[in-house]
Amino acid sequence: MTAPEAEPRLALDPARTALVLVDLMDRIVGLPLEPRKGPELLSVAEELARSFRAVDAPVVLIRVERSGVPEQPPGSGLVAGLAADGDIEIVKRTIGGFQGTGLDERLRERGVRTLVFGGIATNLGVESTARAAGDLGYDLVFVEDAMAALTAPEHEAAVALNFPRLGTVVTSPEVHFTAG
Repeated sequence: MTAPEAEPRLALDPARTALVLVDLMDRIVGLPLEPRKGPELLSVAEELARSFRAVDAPVVLIRVERSGVPEQPPGSGLVAGLAADGDIEIVKRTIGGFQGTGLDERLRERGVRTLVFGGIATNLGVESTARAAGDLGYDLVFVEDAMAALTAPEHEAAVALNFPRLGTVVTSPEVHFTAG
């Protein structure tokens, strides 16, 4: 007997939902990540971004820059080919993506109420950005297979203990949009 195919756990309104991808930069994607490596995570994130763009839902790409240095380290830009015309690109200088970036205003002017998260590191940049978003009143969705951390226990603690308290944890096949 085979298990029935999983039904989608949520249906997102593309007019009110944005994808938020955190720190998908060459120097970070190339780190020794767990429970999946950077290229695997990147593949899932790119597919999510394509699905959001296909329904005209915003895609937010956040990257970090170090403050007080004359030049950013090599690999500090977004992974080549990740950004597309119309995406919202945010440069952060803290762990999270909201502090001092104007992200909240840019999302609110588009009517966004739900944020779907992926990126690196699960327990740092993603979680910090999500906590701030929760404090600002957004509904949160976490795509487990679109995230990784420096260790599997760090990733697993965020996904199993913290994220369920903040929002809904899903895998990429469970991300679906309501019919328009």
